[in-house]
Amino acid sequence: MNLVDWDFAVTVGSRIAGPGPDVSPDEAAAAVVELREGAERSTPLVRDFTGLHTEAGTAPVLVVDRTGWLRANADGFAKILRPVVDKLVEKKGPPSAFAEAIGTRVTGAEVGLMLGFLSSKVLGQFDPFHDPHGRLLLVAPNIVHVEREIGADPTDFRLWVCLHEETHRVQFTANPWLGEHLMSQMHAVADTLEPSALLDGLRRGADAIRGGNGSVLDLVSSPEQKEILDRVTGVMSLLEGHADVVMDGVGPTVIPSVEEIRRKFNQRRKGVGSLDKLLRRLLGLDAKMAQYRDGAAFVRHVVDKVGMDEFNAVWIGPETLPSKAEITDPDAWVARVL
Repeated sequence: MNLVDWDFAVTVGSRIAGPGPDVSPDEAAAAVVELREGAERSTPLVRDFTGLHTEAGTAPVLVVDRTGWLRANADGFAKILRPVVDKLVEKKGPPSAFAEAIGTRVTGAEVGLMLGFLSSKVLGQFDPFHDPHGRLLLVAPNIVHVEREIGADPTDFRLWVCLHEETHRVQFTANPWLGEHLMSQMHAVADTLEPSALLDGLRRGADAIRGGNGSVLDLVSSPEQKEILDRVTGVMSLLEGHADVVMDGVGPTVIPSVEEIRRKFNQRRKGVGSLDKLLRRLLGLDAKMAQYRDGAAFVRHVVDKVGMDEFNAVWIGPETLPSKAEITDPDAWVARVL
């Protein structure tokens, strides 16, 4: 049984996302090659800066289009939501074939609407839930779109993006427990959700994109759910902030125009249109921007105070990860862990 027709979600999302910027076959091929080379070049740079070591060849790097990103995330969500499906069947039994076909088609359209919007925004993503070691996705059309929009040097911008995303790959492959921990938190959230509440949340998210009010995060409402979400927020703030610190630390040594790229990229984040700002808020992307900012401040403060080697105690295990409160009070984390 499924709650969502994932194939239909990908079809709907692809129609909404569109193909991306116009590029010739030669330009597209060159971008793919350069992104793969950038990811490979980034590995030792990230390793040397962070002190995190990972085995070569773990977690493949895939350069994808928007539909490829959609498919990867549909597969990931299907895996995460499996406990909710099992819970529904256990409580109510399997639905009729007709009810399942109609219901999953409706939710597939709603999920596709949300993923379609996101697929045109994401530059890269590490997927820790893909067996056996995860995979790194670089979304070529979006990278080309942004580099053109801000007038960045393509080679410099592509390496800059690769540094950030490669840091995520190193974070997870150097610390295999991390993906398992995140999956356990996702399952914990799923275990607290009634299937009807999850479906209502998906519908609210789709309605929000159509111009309504509310957020997909509204489905997380109970104290137990908020506690789990706070733990996940602490982890994600650490991961995103750490990657930003690495790209800003390594960038000046290998990317001539890095300061200009960072300035223009930050300005672009502020200058999005009113519709884009609304959708970002409704989908929780404003919170993600705060994760970059707060997480980077946490990492910089701790590294400045104790050094990178001591900071790396954060990767020992779940118990040494910062809480959401500690992200904004790094001295509290230092006092607790170090």
